[in-house]
Amino acid sequence: MEQSNIATHAVATGPAGRAMAQPMDASLLEGLQQHLTMERQASATYWAMAIWFGERELRGFCEYLKGEAGNEQQHAAQLADYLLARGQTVSLEALAAPRQQWRNAEEIFAAIFQLEADVTSSLQQLYVMAERASDVRSTVFLDPMVQGQIASEHEAAHLLGRIRFAQANPAAMLVIDGELSEGKHAPASLA
Repeated sequence: MEQSNIATHAVATGPAGRAMAQPMDASLLEGLQQHLTMERQASATYWAMAIWFGERELRGFCEYLKGEAGNEQQHAAQLADYLLARGQTVSLEALAAPRQQWRNAEEIFAAIFQLEADVTSSLQQLYVMAERASDVRSTVFLDPMVQGQIASEHEAAHLLGRIRFAQANPAAMLVIDGELSEGKHAPASLA
């Protein structure tokens, strides 16, 4: 019997049966799943902070933090999309209830800066893991995320600095609130 001219190729598949071009290192996959949870937790944290400011009639802060909650959810969605594109199953872990009580805006923005720094550190660790595993697909995926996180840290530091400069003066806080309502939250640029 003659063999068919069409060659049969075995295609690697992920846990859900989806085709995948390159398997993922197990520790990198676990790290990506943990980071996805971190992004979802950050979204819940920002949402709680938005509520805190909403309760205090500071709509600019509330809107800004509501937007940040959405951004973190979008980052989680990007990670989920990437895992699916790599043939992996997305695992959604339970989230802890976010903190909901703070003394003042400065304490909140200090926590925001630390949260952004922690997310940046997590992404940098994932990048190193991807390099060690020679997973260029993952380093290419992570590059813009790391750059975006560095910009988020810069913005958080800027807003924390403005709030510290205001020294809890109600009039100064209302000026910052108004700026946030107008979408003016970017640090000064010298470029």
